[in-house]
Amino acid sequence: MNTEPLFLTDAYLRDAIGKVVSHTPEGGIVVDQTNFYATGGGQPGDSGQITWQGGAMKIATCIKGEGALILVPAEPTALPAVGTQVTQTLDWERRHRMMRVHTLLHLLSVVIPLPVTGGAIAADKGRLDFMMETPLEDKAAIETELNRLIDANFAVTDAWITAAELDANPDLVKTMSVKPPTGAGIVRLVRIGDETTQIDLQPCGGTHVERTGEIGAIRLGKIEKKGKINRRVYVHLAD
Repeated sequence: MNTEPLFLTDAYLRDAIGKVVSHTPEGGIVVDQTNFYATGGGQPGDSGQITWQGGAMKIATCIKGEGALILVPAEPTALPAVGTQVTQTLDWERRHRMMRVHTLLHLLSVVIPLPVTGGAIAADKGRLDFMMETPLEDKAAIETELNRLIDANFAVTDAWITAAELDANPDLVKTMSVKPPTGAGIVRLVRIGDETTQIDLQPCGGTHVERTGEIGAIRLGKIEKKGKINRRVYVHLAD
């Protein structure tokens, strides 16, 4: 049974009800629907807790299984029985900070319009690897432009297209190292700005803030050379 990923339609859903449908041999819990983001695309899985009648358990992370999203307990313990209704509660501060960082990385890909070869997200910083042979000439200008886009408070929305439509528009894909998930035949696009003020549109299955202003204060971090034609650019939340 597939797990319904509630975070795709509401990234702000802090609590969600789910039903345990199975256990994994490693001690994980599969539910019919979850608000926990599963590790992928450079973004770590969510942590938090689940509670049920007569029990509670801390969740260390969420990972992808065969058609399912698996909640991983923080410690080995007795699992809620199959069929049990559980309330899933995110570590919201950690999730929200990663939403801010993830959206910031979208903006970084706008300010540095080069092919992306990798990336990673944490609760305090993120980075993108760019196909960049020569170093950036003006780091201060990059940071200034990021702050301008944040202050403009663009809306962040999503839409769905078919895998065939994506194949017909390959320029939408910025990240060379990670292909958008197309197993269901549809692909989620994340847009920054509206149709008249759009600054970014790309496939993405992660979680984002609703407006760029919610990212808050940031600073550009170090830039490292990674191989002959790659450079790694870090960005940090300033709070």
